[in-house]
This record gives sequence, C-alpha cells and structure tokens, in this order.
Amino acid sequence: MGHTEIVLEDIWIYLVLAVVVIGGGAVALFRGRGGKPRDLPPGSGASGGARSGTATLDTDTDAAAGPVAPPEADTDTTAQPTAVEPAEPEAPALEHPEPAAGRLVRLRERLARSGALGSTLLRLLSRGDISEADWEEIEETLLLADIGAGPTDELMQALRTRVKVLGTTDPEQVRDILREELLTLVDPGMDRRLAASPVVGDDGEPHPATILMVGVNGTGKTTTVGKLARLLVAEDRDVLLGAADTFRAAAADQLATWGERVGVPVVRSDRDGADPAAVAFDAVKAGREAGVDVVLIDTAGRLQNKAGLMDELGKIKRVVARQAPVAEVLLVLDATTGQNGMRQAQVFADVVDVTGIVLTKLDGTAKGGIVVAVQRELGVPVKFVGLGEGPDDLAPFDPKGFVDALVA
Repeated sequence: MGHTEIVLEDIWIYLVLAVVVIGGGAVALFRGRGGKPRDLPPGSGASGGARSGTATLDTDTDAAAGPVAPPEADTDTTAQPTAVEPAEPEAPALEHPEPAAGRLVRLRERLARSGALGSTLLRLLSRGDISEADWEEIEETLLLADIGAGPTDELMQALRTRVKVLGTTDPEQVRDILREELLTLVDPGMDRRLAASPVVGDDGEPHPATILMVGVNGTGKTTTVGKLARLLVAEDRDVLLGAADTFRAAAADQLATWGERVGVPVVRSDRDGADPAAVAFDAVKAGREAGVDVVLIDTAGRLQNKAGLMDELGKIKRVVARQAPVAEVLLVLDATTGQNGMRQAQVFADVVDVTGIVLTKLDGTAKGGIVVAVQRELGVPVKFVGLGEGPDDLAPFDPKGFVDALVA
C-alpha cells in the first residue's frame, strides 16, 4: 500500500512537470523567433513599425509581472503613416531677359571705359600745333582700328580741313569735329531694323519671319542665336529655334539649353550628321503650324574658302524658302578678326545675300573701326553688337551711341 502511494505520488509529480514543459512550449510558440508575434496584420498600429508591417513587443518585461496586455488599437487614423507619391520635378523657372533699352546703356558704358581709339585721336588733335608726324600717328591709329584704307583717307582729309579752317585746339570743339566725322562714316541713315514680324507669302498665308544665321567657325554663332532669341522674347515675340548645325554634336544641345531658359522650343534632328537643309525646312514648317512670329535657324560654322560647304549653305536657304520667305540672313563676325573678317564677309554675302551683320567680341574699341569697314564693303548695316559673356550682352547697334562712347 505504501509502495502504491509512492508510485502514485511519483506519477503526480511527472504529470505536473509535463504540464509545465508543454505550457512553456506554447509560450515559445506564440512569441515566435526573436520574440515577435507571427500573425499580426500589416500596419497594425505600432509607432515606428508600420514600414515592416509588424508590431514590436517589449521582450524585456519581467515574467513575474504577469501576462503582457496586447497594445490598444489606435483609432486615430490621422496618425497612421501614409504612402506619399513622389513629387514631380518642378520645371525650372523661366528667365526674364533684359529689355533692349537697358542693354544699350550698359554697352555704351563698356565702350566708353575702353575708348582707346577716341582717346588717342582726341589727344593728338588737341595739340596746339599738329605736326606731320602727329597726322601720321592719327592715320596709323585709324588703320589699326580696322576702319579700312578708304574710310581712313576720307576721315583724314575731313579732319585736316576742318581743324585748319577752325584753327582751334579746344578739346570740346575738337571732340565735336571728331564725333561728326566718325558718325558720317558709321552712317546713321542705314536701316538697322530687324525683320521680325510675320509676313504674308505668295500663297496668301501668314509665315513667320525666318532668320538664317551664318558665319565661320569660332565666331560664337550658336551663342549669338541664343542671345538673339532672348532679345526677341524680351520684345514679346514668339520664337522657335532650328538646330541646323548637325555636324557639331554639342550644337543642338547648346541651343536647346538657351531655348529652355526662356521657354523657346527647338526643332532638331535625332541623329548627328543629318541633312541640315531638312532640319531647317522642318523648323520653318513647325513655326508655321505653331503660328510663331520668328524662326531663328542656326547653321554650322564653315570656312569661306570651302566651296562645298558654301554651296550647302545656299541649298539651306533655297530649301527654307519653299516653306517661307527668308526675311534676314545675319552674318556673325568676330570683331577682332580685322581684315580677315572682311574677306569672310564678302564670300558669305555672295552666296546667301547677307542682309545684316552681328559683331561679336566687340570688347575693345581699338578694333571698333570694323563697323565702318564691313558696312562699306558689303553695303549692309551692322544690326547687333555683342560685348561680354552675359546672356543679355547683345544689343541693337546704335550708331550715335557707339560714336559718343568712342569720343566720351
């Protein structure tokens, strides 16, 4: 009997131990690996845990403190993290180009600060007794300024006669004489307006003013196209650009950047080396369909002594004319090239009938005489001048302001 009681007591002990072991296993099963519950719904409301879709239980709770109460449901839906749609990248703010009037003031100031030509002439002409050596220095100064031999002879004769007749050495009177004679050479009577208004073609339909930009390599032609587009936008013109320089890989990208800054569209080829005439044709066609005021066409820089390239330029003009009359052909010249620039200008004029000149890099008036020379040679006006590297450093050429700055 005593043995039976001992056995029953042992069995009772074993049963208690089994229950304890089984209960511990159940707790472990509930907590899962790492002490985290297994079947919690995603986004169940744990702060900081919604990204992973699980709630984190506090695994450091003392077991003696009793069972851990489940977290209360968060009924404040405004506190729940929400998926945020990625914001669309904002388009860059369009720039507002400076009006032409402000540009002219700034350009005149720059010319006046670098007035080497005018200051030299005034110094020599204001001497009490101008010697023959002085006259020779005056002539040399004019020639170095690239005025050209013919205009220099005319100016020398006029100055000699007027200074001798007046018999004056007063600086103000000498300045007035020099201003009048230089202005005569620059010719303020030439029509320097840009044809930038839509025209009616032979078909009776409106056409945008088509402007072809030409020039040799390295004159800053593509940059000038971009600056001219800015000037036209400042005058409230609707502009479209044609990237017909298809041989220089970066030219179309460069032009597109200029256009983006002021909201001007660009027509370009999707491959390098495309037919530039076809691109120009498409640009004018797109301009007609969009009803823009002006289509500016950038062409590849080319050497004036390369007959094939010059013939291609003539082809571009002929193809463009099938869509719309060519209102302007602007030749971009580097003002520092001097007489070499004159030879370039003549060849371009023979091929595409240049209607106006854009002088770039006119950053010193020591070479300002090129204005006179190129106008005399081609019989067409300088319409725009560029000074400096800024995007708005292009302005309509003002003969009076130019001469006043020279002799300031």
